[in-house]
Amino acid sequence: MRAKLLNSPLAYAWGMLAMMIPVQAFSSFYSYYYVEKLGLGLALATLARTIYMVWDAVDQPIFGYLSDRTRTRWGRRKPWIVGSMPLFILTFIMIFSAPEGAGEFNLFLWFLAALMLFETVSTILWVNYGALFPELFRGDRLRAKASAVQQGFQIVALLIGSALTPILYAAYGFTNMAVIFSLAFTVFMLLCVLFTRESEEARKEAPLRLKDAFRETLKNKDFWIFNLANSFAQTVNGLLGSIIPFYGKYVLRIEESQVSLLLASVFVSVIPLVAVWYYIMRKLGGVASWRLALAVYALSVLPLWFAQGLGGGIAAGIVAGFGLAGFLVTPALVSGQIIDRDARATGRRREGMYTAVAGFITRSSGLLAVMAFWLVGMWFGYESGEKPGDNPEAAFKYLISLIPFCLLVIAFVLSFFLKSNLGTGDSGENDCEPEDERHEPVSDSELR
Repeated sequence: MRAKLLNSPLAYAWGMLAMMIPVQAFSSFYSYYYVEKLGLGLALATLARTIYMVWDAVDQPIFGYLSDRTRTRWGRRKPWIVGSMPLFILTFIMIFSAPEGAGEFNLFLWFLAALMLFETVSTILWVNYGALFPELFRGDRLRAKASAVQQGFQIVALLIGSALTPILYAAYGFTNMAVIFSLAFTVFMLLCVLFTRESEEARKEAPLRLKDAFRETLKNKDFWIFNLANSFAQTVNGLLGSIIPFYGKYVLRIEESQVSLLLASVFVSVIPLVAVWYYIMRKLGGVASWRLALAVYALSVLPLWFAQGLGGGIAAGIVAGFGLAGFLVTPALVSGQIIDRDARATGRRREGMYTAVAGFITRSSGLLAVMAFWLVGMWFGYESGEKPGDNPEAAFKYLISLIPFCLLVIAFVLSFFLKSNLGTGDSGENDCEPEDERHEPVSDSELR
């Protein structure tokens, strides 16, 4: 049983479940917590995110490069993952434990410090976890399967981190909610690490120098087009998650306790649709499926503009879930093909560097989402929960529907600059093996 789980899509997906529960709770509710509940101004919240992005531009490539250069008996990625786990837990709890009665400037300083620490540790985790995917799963068929399983777990995590969060903080407070999610993170991340073993061959490769690693990454045109398009789509993910609590209050005019139902409508509908997108990937291939997902996602956010009341919001959320499912499942296959092509060109597997730079590009979407929030909020006079302005309904209709539609159209157009055939792994050595024979049997002593 233990040997069968080793390096399996299920074991890897436990890591996604572990990280996405707290990360989704953070991304969906930090604005609501600091801006709506605690009264931090939008301008200061945006400034904090901007300061962090300057640091993120530096730390992502550095951590990716260090990960690629790490050589230990446990692998390149696992020591970083295990070492950062305690810090991740502490900083996540810190985010939702702002001191009571702090003035706006002191609240800003607390948020900035907590944000810098939490996001930095998150970077270490995501870079090393993401770098494992193209190394563990070789060949398009196995990657499509692993991506579907992984994203299925991600959707469960999105549902828990979004829909369960309002219930937990209403019952126990924000700090205790963070503690509960931290316990879940610890359990599932340890399971992922226990049943993951890295490639011996990858550890033996001589790493590129930092300058050479950057040069090889920067000149990869397909890599930049793919991740630039993804950054616009990822901004939509951030907007949907973070704006829904405001959308429920100001547009649908529902009770705060009903926000969980609204969030659940989006993510529950996604779960069975993962299988649909897995089938589409098997038929169309990586790039075509990814491009189709962007188009469907763009159309799926439009009903959110017209929804009224809880019932209308749930119906629109289910429609949005179909587009979201496609975007969650399809990018991993394309990313793996791009990294494989680079490995053939350089003779080295540099998952860490590629994951880090891709992470910086797509995580810049967080700043785009915050900037959109700030600009639209200022346009319609929304400053905070204490000063919502004259027309907050219009502000949040734009933020949850029209702006996401425009961003996804941009992503869809950019996708046509990417080659339709990146050179799949279907003819590769690993893909010629039957799927159930790709993971070597491992003895109990090796697992220990």
